[in-house]
Amino acid sequence: MEHKQTIAQLKQEIADLKRENLKLTALKESAEEKLSAALDGTGLCLWEQYIPTGELTIFNREWGDLLGYSEQELAAHIDSWKGNLHPEDREWVIAAFDDHVQGKVDTYQAVHRMIHKDGSVSWVSDRGRIIEYGPKGEPLRIMGTHIDITQEKRYELSLAELAHNDPLTHLLNRKALEKAFCQHRLCGQVDCGAMFFIDLDGFKAINDKHGHRFGDLLLIHVADLLRSTVGEDVPLARMGGDEFVILHPSSDIGLLTDLAKRLLQRYQCPVQLDGKQVSIGLSIGICLYQSGDEFITVCEYADRAMYEVKRQGKHGYSFWQEPLECTG
Repeated sequence: MEHKQTIAQLKQEIADLKRENLKLTALKESAEEKLSAALDGTGLCLWEQYIPTGELTIFNREWGDLLGYSEQELAAHIDSWKGNLHPEDREWVIAAFDDHVQGKVDTYQAVHRMIHKDGSVSWVSDRGRIIEYGPKGEPLRIMGTHIDITQEKRYELSLAELAHNDPLTHLLNRKALEKAFCQHRLCGQVDCGAMFFIDLDGFKAINDKHGHRFGDLLLIHVADLLRSTVGEDVPLARMGGDEFVILHPSSDIGLLTDLAKRLLQRYQCPVQLDGKQVSIGLSIGICLYQSGDEFITVCEYADRAMYEVKRQGKHGYSFWQEPLECTG
């Protein structure tokens, strides 16, 4: 009799434990649903990794949404994360993660790029910290956050571009050109070179006749011409209005003369643009410089040479008549 009571009591305890387990499981699922609902739409992903296997537990869907994948397409594993890191960031980001796992630093944190399913770039801010160690002190689990900062980063990069580029032509502005000039001088990248100071002939009349929109199209046309003629590696700037500058790394008179003639030749005939035909000219002043010369001085001399072209009839080129001495 006592044996039967013991079995009945054990059965009752097992049933109670099962009910309690079901209750706790339901509470756990409810808590996870609430956490996921709270996190979804924030751009923040909460994750946990079991280090020995590399398996990831993602507590909300932002991880896949960030990169354009469904849960079925993107496996929750450390290898999936590594595989979607931007190639230029992959090595140092993985090294930063490993440094924390190996105990070299207290936390893992990195702002880096990842590759979206459509090939575009997403920016993320990663943070993580080991939360469990094994009996021998080996790291077992790491938990962290993964925040989508793509919009903020694009805004930051746009501000940086606006600070250094002309918004209409996307050439450098004066500040950025001076910085490039000084960097070349200080780093010794260019011992000497030449500055082309270019002013458009007849631009004001065209702008007044056809309007500012057409004038902007013409400025873009000139910028594209300069870029295609001198190449992407040569610093180009719009100094404001209809003034452009080429910072050429060569001091070879023959090469510079040939470049000036090619630019003039491109505008020897009228330009067909936006259904209109207009004639535009280039007055080009050229000043040779050495690495020790000041930006403002070189600008002034190139500008004087350009105005000499204006005085002599426009659409031509002229070297500064008292060039800064340069060898090479």
